[in-house]
Amino acid sequence: MNYLINKPYPKIQNIQPNPQYASMMLSNLGGLHSEMNAVSLYFYNHIILMDTWPELSEAMEKISIVEMHHLDIFAQLAYQLGTDPRLWDCQQGYLEYWSPSYNVYPCHLQSLLENAMIQEQQTINIYQKQIHCIYNQTIQKILYRIIEDEQLHLQIFESFLNEYNAK
Repeated sequence: MNYLINKPYPKIQNIQPNPQYASMMLSNLGGLHSEMNAVSLYFYNHIILMDTWPELSEAMEKISIVEMHHLDIFAQLAYQLGTDPRLWDCQQGYLEYWSPSYNVYPCHLQSLLENAMIQEQQTINIYQKQIHCIYNQTIQKILYRIIEDEQLHLQIFESFLNEYNAK
């Protein structure tokens, strides 16, 4: 099974410092609905599912690795846009470090999958909004490409949820 779209990510090039865009990339790194959330949540899910549903556990692990790649891309973008790419979010000029408390940790299988789907959909919505207020084509292309992976993850989680509900 593939956990990312078989298509290259656009190269990170021709990025000029821009504090507004940098803040958005920090949100994608360490905000309330960030790639760091996805990495940590899917890693956690991978661990707790190892014995009960090995196939879903493996999918969570592989998807967390894809999310880690997205995390790396947003860190590079934030840095090139002129900000320190720590796991923090900039809201109204105030920096707040990412926290594992941002995640919801359901242990019931249906809730776990529904939560993962909600997280993916929220991420897609955020990136789509960013595309409309960022006027740098490179960043837009990167966001579009990452959205494709997130849509695939959403489909994968939907498939597992359908399988769970059919049992």
